[in-house]
Order: sequence, then structure tokens, then C-alpha cells
Amino acid sequence: MASDRIRGDKIRKTVILDTSALLSFFEFSVDWEKELARLLDAYEIAVPEAVLQELALLSSKGGEKRQKANAALTYASRYKTVETKATHADEAVVESVKKVQGIVFTNDTALRHRLQKEHIPVLLLRGRKKLALEE
Repeated sequence: MASDRIRGDKIRKTVILDTSALLSFFEFSVDWEKELARLLDAYEIAVPEAVLQELALLSSKGGEKRQKANAALTYASRYKTVETKATHADEAVVESVKKVQGIVFTNDTALRHRLQKEHIPVLLLRGRKKLALEE
């Protein structure tokens, strides 16, 4: 499955969301869809199954993250789910993005550095207001 799909005259990129990206939707007041459209023109969003499982685990625990994890889990259900062999969320993100040759949206520094070493484009939040694309 290729992530660059031509729809009309636009190339459609697949954006893989990790747990930190989904949680950040409820931590910062950024218009994510507008920012993605600004950077990518056309896109589709996918979430690895292991990320959904990690959110479910976080939502079963107490504390402030529980509410955000529940909301993120509900929000993630809007998007396509990617099945992977990996059971750890970060491994599943890497496997998914390689499968579709897409872009990862993450705020996880360790994952971001790993993806950069593998020359995988990364979207991240800059200044709590805008998304930036690192290629």
C-alpha cells in the first residue's frame, strides 16, 4: 500500500499518529487539521493498533491522563487502523510508517530521533501552536 495517492491533482500522504500526538490533541489548542492541510495539502490519517492498545491501557489507569486517553481513544476511532506484528507502540509506529511510506506525527523525542536516523519524515508540534515537518 503506497502512502502517496493521487486524488484529483493532489498527492495524498498517510500520516501515522503515535500516542503522544493523539494525547496532544487534548493538551494544546491547535487546529490540527488546518495545520496538516497547510503542510501536506492532502492527507489521510492512520493509527497503529498498538497505539490504540496503549491508549486503552492509559485510560484504565487513574489520574489526569485517564480522561485525555479516553478522549484520544474515542478520537482515534475516526481514523484507519493499521495492523502490525509489533506489540509495542513505538515499534508499531515505525513498522506502519515503513509499510505505507508515510509521515509520523509525534511529540516523543526518542521516537523522533529514531525516525530521523532512518530518514523518515516527522511532524511535530512547535511552540505549542504550529506543526513543523522535519524531513
